Amino acid sequence: MKVKFFALSLAGLMASLGTAHAATEITFWHSMEGALGDRVNELVEGFNKSQSDYKVNAIYKGSYGESMNAGIAAFRAGNAPDILQVFEVGTATMMHAKGAIKPIQEMSEEVGDPIDPSQFLGAVASYYSSGEGKLISMPFNSSTPVMYYNKDAFEKAGLDPENPPKTWKEVDAAGKKLRESGMECGYTTGWPSWIQLETFAAWHNVPYATKNNGFDGLDARLSVDQPAFVKHFDFLAQMAKNGSFTYGGRGDAPNALFTSGKCGMFTGSSGARANIERNAKFKFGTAFLPYHDDIDGAPQNTIIGGASLWVFAKKSPETYKGVTKFFKYISSPELAAKWHQQTGYVPVTKAGYEVTKQAGFYEKNPGSDIAVRQLDADTTSNSRGVRLGFLPQIREVADGEMEKIFSGEVTAEAGLKRVAERGNELLQRFESSVK
Repeated sequence: MKVKFFALSLAGLMASLGTAHAATEITFWHSMEGALGDRVNELVEGFNKSQSDYKVNAIYKGSYGESMNAGIAAFRAGNAPDILQVFEVGTATMMHAKGAIKPIQEMSEEVGDPIDPSQFLGAVASYYSSGEGKLISMPFNSSTPVMYYNKDAFEKAGLDPENPPKTWKEVDAAGKKLRESGMECGYTTGWPSWIQLETFAAWHNVPYATKNNGFDGLDARLSVDQPAFVKHFDFLAQMAKNGSFTYGGRGDAPNALFTSGKCGMFTGSSGARANIERNAKFKFGTAFLPYHDDIDGAPQNTIIGGASLWVFAKKSPETYKGVTKFFKYISSPELAAKWHQQTGYVPVTKAGYEVTKQAGFYEKNPGSDIAVRQLDADTTSNSRGVRLGFLPQIREVADGEMEKIFSGEVTAEAGLKRVAERGNELLQRFESSVK
């Protein structure tokens, strides 16, 4: 009887010890798939193996828009994940979701393990910080648009594969030569609204919206119907008409036109590099974004895209402690450098950039530093970035009007005027909803 009692007591003790030392589970919803999803899983597995107190569970939740909507819905239902990856255009929406998020600098300071904003690249940290300079979300996969081009196709078309187009006029000329050489498509673009409107504005140092592109107030309004934008979309419409430009769809759908070898030139996210390296069957180069050399102030600097990591409110102190450790792990110099080198996203930390540079990565991989170099400038009020409410919805409006412009259904002037009108209606609604 005593033996049985001892055995039961020992079993109970072991069970209680097991419970006491069980790892705290942390749920991380993200939108990385393909090669990028593999990289995310590697980061998570590395963190989980590096310690035994916390276990991060990475779950793919669809596209950026889908995962953001899922996260907001889960919070309202009382079962939000601990970490949610949100694309940069969702920043204003998340910032003004009162009571829903836990600012990460505040979180890390409360658990006694502060995250220092000065360790991040200035352009990245400033975008994800409050007006007081406090980080509100964790910089993670920051990208910027670049131009990729098919070196093999350039050679076939009689173009210099080491001298890619620098201006839009040169893109048009190269696109015509690529088509003449037998290519199905000369040039295409991913993420049309991000690249052809938001980044175009920063690159040419013209305002996308008033109030410093929304950073200075909720009453900002769009400026996309101004002459520089009309000039650019008139030019793209003409390229579409003469066949040097092929519209490939919204978001990253056009990526496949380049990786399949159908298009000779492609503007897309620097973060697309990993998938291009995996899938392209040709030599490719990376170049600066083209610009209009008759617009004063161009080129200025590009803006960041990609996403950051947001933490939901109403979680336990132990969860916040684990989240902080995870964030510090993924932003360590070696891992920040590895993430940058393997994906094409910019190194969000200064140390990650230095590790990459000292390792000779940029010398061995020409063009891999283009994204950093495009961001490396003293930003202006026009080139810091865009922080507007309902920006994902504004992009949908813009994409729809662009399709009409490229097909010749409406003029550039009329289409952009419509973007401004409908976009401003959305901004007014957002302003009213958060007051």
